[in-house]
This record gives sequence, C-alpha cells and structure tokens, in this order.
Amino acid sequence: MELGGNAPFKVFDDADIDQAVAGAIASKFRSTGQTCVCANRILVQDGIHNRFAEALAARVAAFQVGNGLEGDTDQGPLITTAAFQKVRYHVDDAVRQGARIITGGQRQDAGELFHQPTVLVDANEAMRLAGEETFGPVAPLFRFKSEAEALALANQTRSGLAAYAFTRDMDRFWRLAEALEVGMVDVNTGIVSNETAPFGGIKESGLGREGSRHGIEEFLELKTISLGLS
Repeated sequence: MELGGNAPFKVFDDADIDQAVAGAIASKFRSTGQTCVCANRILVQDGIHNRFAEALAARVAAFQVGNGLEGDTDQGPLITTAAFQKVRYHVDDAVRQGARIITGGQRQDAGELFHQPTVLVDANEAMRLAGEETFGPVAPLFRFKSEAEALALANQTRSGLAAYAFTRDMDRFWRLAEALEVGMVDVNTGIVSNETAPFGGIKESGLGREGSRHGIEEFLELKTISLGLS
C-alpha cells in the first residue's frame, strides 16, 4: 500500500542555491504538486533563507498556468473541486496564522480548478499545511537554525514516504540518510523515484515496496518444503 506523504525538503546554508531551487521546482511543482512524493514542507536554513525564497519565487512567478494541450504551459489544474478547496483552505489557514504570500496565493483565471503556483514564507508547525499533505502547487518555507532542528522538523509527521536534502557536506548527507524517518532519501536532486529502485515508505505512508527486485518480491508467494530423511 502507498498512502501518501508529507515530504520535507531541507536546504542547508552550504547548498548550491541554484541547484536547490531547481530541485524544489522539480519536486514541489511536478504535476502541479499532485504526486505523493512532492515536497510538502520546504525547510531552509537561516543563512540562505531570503536568497532562496527570492530565487524560488522568481521562478514560480514565471510559470505559465493553463490547459496543457494549448500552447506553452507549466502548470495545469487541480484534479477535483475538493482538491482545489483543500489548497485554498491551506493557503488561507497559513495566512491567518502569520504566513506571507510572496507570489501567487489566488485562484487562477484559467478555470475553476486552476490555482496560482504559490510560495509562502514564515510558515510554522501550527499551520494545517505542516501536518497535512497539500497535494497542490503551494510551497511553504519554514526557517531552521541547526541540523538537529531541521531533522526534528522533518520527522515531526505521521507520514514517512520521501525526504529531500540539499547540502555539500557528505558527512551531513550520511547522518540525514540514516536519521530521516522515510522510505526514500534524495540528496541534491528533486526527483526521488525510478523503476530500478524500491519505492515505498514507512509509518503511515504505507507498507511494502514496488520497483526493482524488492517490488517483484511483493507479488510472490513463498513455499516452505520440508524433507525428512531416514
């Protein structure tokens, strides 16, 4: 079973900002934010927070939103009215609790299921989008000071599917890879899955794996044969 996620996307002070922004675009806004491994919470360390936020907002503001079958389009519609309403609820709730919209934040005039790609800053753990999977084109940025704080924030969820981290420190990479409570860890890239690697999570994100030989084993039945020799 694959039951969704609440993927943290951590950007440390030593990260390549251009690479991290490209990774955030690839992870957060693929399929208009509607995949189980989309980044849901973007955690950015103090030292580069403002530069990262400005660079991400500039890229997101340039997106073309509309029908993917008509012209150059970067972002499409939400899947249902309920999905659109959830996105609106998450944005409105975040703003009520102190978040600031730096781009987007409104319905898109392309149609009733279209929402502007949105970047929020000053997100905090009390907001609904911190604990619930938004499943839409909303990127909330949370500040953190230390690696320990980032790890605690990342693991503070009932889900455990995917996590992302951007850092040039390989010792940190191994610490995070071991300590993150998820089934898949992606470092310095925003695309976590492919057909050759086992795909799946832990905690309330589900049970089992698909992809690779580990996925094939999920569809096999084991037989035990005992032989007594005289």
